[in-house]
Amino acid sequence: MYPSTPRTTATRLRDRMSHDPTAAHAVIDEAYHCALGFVVDGEPRVLPTLHVRVGDTLYLHGSTGSRPLLAARGDGLPVCVAVTLLDGLIYARSQFHHSANYRSVVAHGTAHLVTDPGEKSAALTALVEKVAAGRSADARPPNRRELAETAVLALPLREVSVRARSGGVGDEPTDLDLPHWAGVVPLTLTAGLPEPAPGVTAPLPAYLRPPRSPWLEPVVLRGEHVVLEPLDLAHTDGLHAALADPEVWRDSISRQPTEPAGTAELVQTALTAHHRGQRVPWAQRCAVTGAVVGTTSFYEVDPALRAVAIGYTYLGRPWWRSGINTEAKLLLLTHAFEELGAARVVWHTDIRNERSQRAIERLGAGREGVLRKHRLRPDGSWRDTVQYSMTIDEWPTAQARLRERLRPAAAPAR
Repeated sequence: MYPSTPRTTATRLRDRMSHDPTAAHAVIDEAYHCALGFVVDGEPRVLPTLHVRVGDTLYLHGSTGSRPLLAARGDGLPVCVAVTLLDGLIYARSQFHHSANYRSVVAHGTAHLVTDPGEKSAALTALVEKVAAGRSADARPPNRRELAETAVLALPLREVSVRARSGGVGDEPTDLDLPHWAGVVPLTLTAGLPEPAPGVTAPLPAYLRPPRSPWLEPVVLRGEHVVLEPLDLAHTDGLHAALADPEVWRDSISRQPTEPAGTAELVQTALTAHHRGQRVPWAQRCAVTGAVVGTTSFYEVDPALRAVAIGYTYLGRPWWRSGINTEAKLLLLTHAFEELGAARVVWHTDIRNERSQRAIERLGAGREGVLRKHRLRPDGSWRDTVQYSMTIDEWPTAQARLRERLRPAAAPAR
C-alpha cells in the first residue's frame, strides 16, 4: 500500500478512497493523458500531457522549452498529477444527487528531468508502445534532433491516492416516488475507424484492428485462381481500374464511380460498416498476376443464428468466366460452413438481374422468395430482391459441384 499522508487522506467520502498500488496502476495504464499541476513564479499552472508508467515511476512527455520542464532542472519540480477515467453519468430524481461513476488517481511528489539517454529512450519507447503494442518496431525511432527537442519528466509514485465511484443512483427515500427518470448512462472510450494519412499505401496494422468475433474478421482466403484479403483503402486504385466497365454496375445499388475518389468513398463505406460490425469486406486479387480484380463481403452476420449473407460483389469484366468468381464463392462458403460453423448462407440480387440469379443457382443455392420494395436503386426506383439460401445440409453436395466446376478439364466457370 502507498502510505497515507496529509495530502492523500480523505476528508469526506472516505469509502471511495484507497492507497492500493494495483488499483492506481490500473487507472494510470488505462488512461492516455493526465493533468500536470505545478507552480511557476508563484502562479499555479495545469497542463494536459501524455504519460506512461514503467514500474513505480510515472513518465511525463513534454517539450524541452516548456515551463515545467525548464523548472524541473536541478532540484526538480514539485508537482501534482491527476488521472481520471469517467465510467458513467448518474441521473437522479433530484438534481443534488446527480453524479458520475469514475476512477481517478492523484500523485504528489517531485518530478525530475530525465537526462540519462538510456532511461529517456526507454521511456519514449514505452510511451509509443502504450499507444499500440508493437508500434515502436513499426515506426522510425527519434533522431538526435528530435530527442533534443523532447523532454521527459520522471515522477516516482510514492504519495498516491485512488478515488472511485461505481454503482447506481443515490436518491433520497423521499424522492423515490417522483415521476422522473433515473439511472446510469455508461461511458467508455472507444476507438473510431483509423483514417490513413494521404499517400499511405501500407495496410492497416493488426494492432489497430479491434478484437472481434471470428465471424467479423476478414481473414485471408487463398485459392488457385483468387486470393481474398481484407479490404483496405490501399486497394482503391486497383479496384477503380478493374471495375471500369459499366456492365459491372448495371444492376448494382451503387452508382459507378467516375473518379478514384468515388471508389475510395465506396471502400470507406465498407470499412465503416465493418468497424460497426455490419459487414466483412474483402478485396479479390488474381492469384496468378496479383492484380486487384474486385471485392466481395459478408453482411447480415448473425453468430447467434449461425447465419451470414454473401454480397456486395463486384468483379472486373475481364475476369468473368475465369474461375475467380466460382472459387471466391467456394472459399467464402468453406469459411462460413467449415470454419465459422454457419448453418445458413444467404444471397440477395435484383429481380431484374437474371444473370446473377442463374449464377447463384449454379452455386447450389435455393430460391426462397422475393423481398418486395427491398432496396432503392441509384435512379430512385424500388428494387424487388430475390433471396436465395444454402444450408449446412446442402453444403456437401454444393461443395463437390463447385470443385468439379473448377477442375481444369471442366467447362469454363463464371
